[in-house]
This record gives sequence, structure tokens and C-alpha cells, in this order.
Amino acid sequence: MTVGAETFAEHITRRPAATGDTAEATRRGAQLDALLGDPHAPANPHGLTNLLAADARHRPPGETEWLLARAGLGAEFVPVAHGGRLTRVDLLDRVLRPVSRRDVTLGYRSGLGSLLAACAVWTSGTEQQRASTAALLLGGGRIAGAPQNGPARGEIVARPTTGGFRLDGRGEGIIDGNRADAYVVHARTGPAGTPHSDSVLLLRAGRPGLRILPGPLATGLRGAPCRAVELTDCAAPDRALIGGVGEGVALGLRSRQVGDCLVPGLLVTASGTALHSAVRASCEGRSDGIAHRWQGPLAGVFADLLACDSLATVAMRALSLLPDRAQVPAAAARYLVPGVLRENLEQLTSVLGARGHERDSARYGMLGRLMRDLPAVAPATSAADCQSVIAPQLRELAERSWFAEDMPPPGLFRLCAELPAFDHRLLTAVNRGDFLASTLLASAARVASVRGIGGQIGVLSDLAGLCVGELRELRERLLEMPAPGAGEYPVAAWCALTDRYALVAAAAAVLGVWESQDGSDPFLAAPAWAVLALIRIVGRLGLRAPEPPADVLETVRNELVRRQRGHISFDLHAAVATW
Repeated sequence: MTVGAETFAEHITRRPAATGDTAEATRRGAQLDALLGDPHAPANPHGLTNLLAADARHRPPGETEWLLARAGLGAEFVPVAHGGRLTRVDLLDRVLRPVSRRDVTLGYRSGLGSLLAACAVWTSGTEQQRASTAALLLGGGRIAGAPQNGPARGEIVARPTTGGFRLDGRGEGIIDGNRADAYVVHARTGPAGTPHSDSVLLLRAGRPGLRILPGPLATGLRGAPCRAVELTDCAAPDRALIGGVGEGVALGLRSRQVGDCLVPGLLVTASGTALHSAVRASCEGRSDGIAHRWQGPLAGVFADLLACDSLATVAMRALSLLPDRAQVPAAAARYLVPGVLRENLEQLTSVLGARGHERDSARYGMLGRLMRDLPAVAPATSAADCQSVIAPQLRELAERSWFAEDMPPPGLFRLCAELPAFDHRLLTAVNRGDFLASTLLASAARVASVRGIGGQIGVLSDLAGLCVGELRELRERLLEMPAPGAGEYPVAAWCALTDRYALVAAAAAVLGVWESQDGSDPFLAAPAWAVLALIRIVGRLGLRAPEPPADVLETVRNELVRRQRGHISFDLHAAVATW
């Protein structure tokens, strides 16, 4: 791969670090948090009470959307080179978390949906396409993406003509499609089912032959329902083509990586709001903190959130530091995190009890809201897409990378360490290594070398060893199976292996993040949360996990109460929020 006149490797090594960007992104996120105000104040037009009321009316929260637009949120989705503020995806995540803490769908409607569509332009668009897209987003416009062709998504066909294409067909499931000013459309230009079947085009709204219709899909965000784009003999000029003819599949694999790790991170933030509600409910009327029967479940949910955040955040940081090896970790995050969060939200409904039915309550209504919206933000088709990204690469990774690759740069896991600026063009359609597997092996070896300390370190060493054993067994099973496309392809078996790999990847991310702590956060620097997170992961793998030690549960429980009372977010950043 080349970028201009440089090879891929040369370009990677010459990229400048985005010095000081972490503090600046944190500041912008805090500004948004303050601008949106106290979410529990009934009189706050941008608080949870009004957000829930707008949702009940099936209307978008127009006043809050306008506030975010006036604050320049659209610039966060445009690369710096084109006049915006986007330097790295993990920093965009920090800016957006105060929005998602209130309502994950608000972030989607206020620009995240446009970013996910525009990634194709930032990845392979011409300078003219990138400039026009930047001008549109900086001016408060919206872009929507029509998903790749498929049985549940409809099909769009583009026929080459003199000077362009003629498009016919229908693409389903475009959230908020009726409010978009432009569309990124996947259209079939070659034989179906081949690697070069599709091409991607950028179309302006209002083009003759392009209509937006109510979609048949039930899943959609209230106030932002799914729509369908219908194209009837719609003419598109050559300049509408993003990338080359037949490059749509590869472009989709490259550009989707941003959303694959960014969306899980924002879902973790939204789930933290639900956890705040549950901890508050379990502490009500008590001076000694969380009711005893809920201490284990709530601590477990907290550990899961930190594990999910570790995987998503490491994948986001890999986009900048290791863009040729970020695809599989990003897909693993998009595959694993929504399912784990769904389990956790169901657990939290038991803690809330009757309070969970207070759907218009600012204190307790967001749990039910998130459970309803989670399938729309992270649909089942996304999980299947992620499996189709990971499964074909596992055998080669197991053969060539696992137990052979060196550790990644330590800055990958140090969440405040500066990284090179993110460049969409460097993303690849195939992973060129597996840094999470090498991280797991190295971390497990280091913890094992000091396991004689005993206590929580000893338990952590045993858990890390179980995860290494799982990776070793996965490798053996993968090498015994036919490669995808070679002979009989056992889909169910590959899906099961993909599921287990995603859990092992999460364990590696937990160990990497824990080891890289600098001590500024005593809780994250201590091993308790990592122990509990790995116990939960090992249990999901079906292995015999130990019972959480009493001191581990006590440490995590005390942190739950501290963060609840201090209005601190339940994620890796432990941000003080406006609550």
C-alpha cells in the first residue's frame, strides 16, 4: 500500500504525534457537559426529563440538537486537515461521552451517524469529495449511509453510462434518513457475492430519482426511525464514485473500523448512566452503602463495563498507532460489547425493581430507554457482520501471529499518552498481526513472575493463565479446521470460535490497561477490578472460574459507592460529571 509517494511503513513512522490533544479533547468534553447542564434538573431543557419527554412524543430533542450544533459539534467529525477538530478517534470518544451519558441516541442524531457515513469519504474520497463533505458537516448538515447490499437491507444496482452511472433499487434501514443532506450508497456494479461486487457513491439529497420512504424495519430510534432510500433511474456523475469501481467491499471493511470501536465505547458510557441509577436505588434509605444482596451483581456489572471499555478504547487507540492491525480488535469490540451490556442491563432491571417502570423519571427512566434503543444502535446484523470480518482471518492469525508476534508499543494502553494523528487512509481491509494475543502472553508471563506475592496478584496470575490456555486451545482447533473458502465451511463452528476469541481479546485488553496504569488512579492501578473482570470473562468462556475474593468485591464495591456519591463516570476515564 502507498500513501502518496511513501510506502505504508514509511508513512506510519513519519506521522507526527498529536501533542497536547488529550487535554484539549478532555476540556471540550467538559465544556459540553457543562453546556448541557444538570441532567436531573427538571427545569433543564437539555436534562433527562425533557429528553425522555421528547422520546415519548416520538420527536427528536430539537432544542438540544440545536444547542449542540451551535456549540460546533459538527467540527468534531471533520479531520483537522479539512477545517475540523478530528485528530484521533479515542479523543472524539472523550468529547462525545458527556452527550452519550445523557442519551446515546442524541449523539447519533447530532453527528455520529454522519461520521459513520462520511468515513468512506475520509478513507478513499477525492480531495473534492472530502472538501465538500467537510463543508457540509461544518455547516450543520447531515450525511446518512445506506448499508451494504444484503437480504435484509435491499439492493441497489448501478449501471455504468457515459459520464457516470444509473442507479435503481432500494436500501433499507437508514436511521434519520429523511433529515440527511447527502447519502453514501453501496451499489452493485459487478457479479453478486464476489469481492468486487460493489461500488460506493456519494449522492446529494434532492437528486432526481432519489426518494426517502418510511422503511419496513421495526428497529429505529424514536424520533429518528429507519427509512429506506429508493432510487429509480437516478443519474450519478463519475465524480460521485468514492474510490474505484468494485472497491466497495474493501472500502466498507476499512471505513467501518471507526464505528466498530467508537460505538461500543459510547454504549459503555450510556450503560454507566443505568448503573448509576441502580447503585442509587440500592443505596436509598441506607447509611452503609449498597444493600448486601446487590453488592455482587453491581460489582460484576461495573467490572464488565471496565472490561468492555478496555477493549473498545484500545481498539480506538490502535486506529492511530497500529492502523494495519486495528480491524480485528475493532470488530471484536463491536461484536462482544453490545451483548455483554445487554446482559448487564437485564441484571440492573432486577436491582431497580418497580422503579424500572418509572419511564419518565430522570433518575430511573434511562435504563428502559437504553434497553429499547440498544438493538437499533447495535443491531444483530452488526454482530453477524463482525463475525464475517473476524472468522476468515482467525486461522492465519493463529498460524502466523499468535505466540510469535512482539508486544505492541506501551503507549497503546496508556490512556493519557499522546499518539500519532489518525489517518483514515491508512486503514487496511485485512489484519496484519494480532497485538492483543501478544499482549495477553506477555502480561500473563509478567504477572506469573510475581505471583509469589499472593493475594489478588496470585488470583490474577491464575486467571491470566487460563486465558492463555484458552488461546492455545483456540489455535489448535483453528489449525485443524479448513480455512474459509477451502472445502466445507462449518459456519456454526467458526461463529463459536469467533465468540471465544472476542472474550480472549477482552481479557488481553484488561491486562494491558491495568499494567499500564501510572498510579494516578489508585483504583485502576490496583488489581481488584482486573481480577473481577477476568473472573467474569473466564466464566463466559465456560471455564471454572474462582469465586471473587472478599477483598476484591469490597474494593470494587467501595469504588462503586465513591463514584456514585462523587458523580464520577463508571468507565476508565472516571470523569467528574455534571449530575
